[in-house]
Amino acid sequence: MNGTPENTPPSFIPSGSPRRRSAPSPSSAQPESFQPRRSTPRHIGTSSDSPNPNPIRTSAVPPSFSPVGSARRTDPRSASGSGSHASASESRFNFDRGTHSQFPPAASKPTANRSRNTRQFDRSSLRGFGHRHAGTAVVHRFRHRALAVLAALLVIILIAVFGLVHWVDGQLTHKNMLSSMTNTPATTWLILGSDERDGTAGTGTEQDVPGSRTDSILVLTRPKSGASSLISIPRDSYVTVDGQDMKINAVATLKGYSALVTQVESITGMKIDHVVQIGFGGVEKVVDAIGGVELCYDRTVNDANSGLVWEAGCHQADGGTALAFSRMRYSDPTGDIGRAARQRQVIAAVAKKAGSPAVLTNPSTVSKLMKAGLSSLTVDEKTGAFDLFGMATAFKAATGAKGVTGSVYYKSSDYYPKSGIGSTVLLDDSRNTELFDQLEAGTHDAGTVGGM
Repeated sequence: MNGTPENTPPSFIPSGSPRRRSAPSPSSAQPESFQPRRSTPRHIGTSSDSPNPNPIRTSAVPPSFSPVGSARRTDPRSASGSGSHASASESRFNFDRGTHSQFPPAASKPTANRSRNTRQFDRSSLRGFGHRHAGTAVVHRFRHRALAVLAALLVIILIAVFGLVHWVDGQLTHKNMLSSMTNTPATTWLILGSDERDGTAGTGTEQDVPGSRTDSILVLTRPKSGASSLISIPRDSYVTVDGQDMKINAVATLKGYSALVTQVESITGMKIDHVVQIGFGGVEKVVDAIGGVELCYDRTVNDANSGLVWEAGCHQADGGTALAFSRMRYSDPTGDIGRAARQRQVIAAVAKKAGSPAVLTNPSTVSKLMKAGLSSLTVDEKTGAFDLFGMATAFKAATGAKGVTGSVYYKSSDYYPKSGIGSTVLLDDSRNTELFDQLEAGTHDAGTVGGM
């Protein structure tokens, strides 16, 4: 058929064969149309042992490049074909299934496998790198956002803090009170309670009790390390100012607040860094602002001078009761010593309640507490908001289980000087010097100190 072998099925005649007018090569058992177009490798030459001078095409085709399905498809018409055609199909089938008996080992096969494995390794590496890179980018974005949020919150907090500090400083009343003594290591606050009549119910009027006296004197000390302390100095303590005998509660009125600070410094041996004075009304307002405090006293009292009516035991006290509790002394067998102890009890109860989560997490209560306290305070010329915050934390530490509280040591609670100023408390100077040296250094054990 136009030069085409009769045993070749018509469907397998190449479309271009009538124009080429050439017979297929007898050595090629594979139809031309089924030969892979790019099956000839670039670096494979001719076989010297083969009678066919043409390159061995089929041996260089790796399994992955064989026509898909060429070994599995069996055309019924191929059964009538020549043996050479069948053997060629069989050889392709065997080659695809991994049987290489008709083909010698080719050097290009392991190279192809290595190349394929290398490509697969590289792709997996790239895929892993992409995932890692994406994960790292997400982490970085999260960190940047978290830092931005934290920075914004920090700015808001700082603005709020500085605004609060400015507001607190604006509410304070300042007065020149400090002395010229050189600084000492510990930080100290002198807390003064004035008996000046300010219209508070149950305290009398200015006409009833003219002038003012220092009704309470407490020294709060916070050393660089060790326990904080809160020590009372009895209001009737005997002192001499410029050669004149007097009780310490009269020094501020007769000689000024700087003279009072100087007397306290001579007793303690420490520089007074801050002075805070509070009136009758301040105690009542502060206690009421936090909803009252629990106080304990083991005697039943009905004192007309202070207005305290008390049944022995522990009770919840409002502001008015707490004020009377801290003022009463004529119905106390220990007099001013006992009153100083009750004053420290009121301060400890206020510090504990004011620092509790129930108060601190209630904005309304905090606002009332700050307004009540600040409206009643008079401070020295240098004290500001941060110093008051430090005082509050020192109060809480001193009145806690690890703090030191009590009074100064004294030799007599009923000493009468020759100057005729009446009954006074005679202090023990040597013991007090030793006490405050230890308190300043923070080496004193926690607990209660002072007394005879």
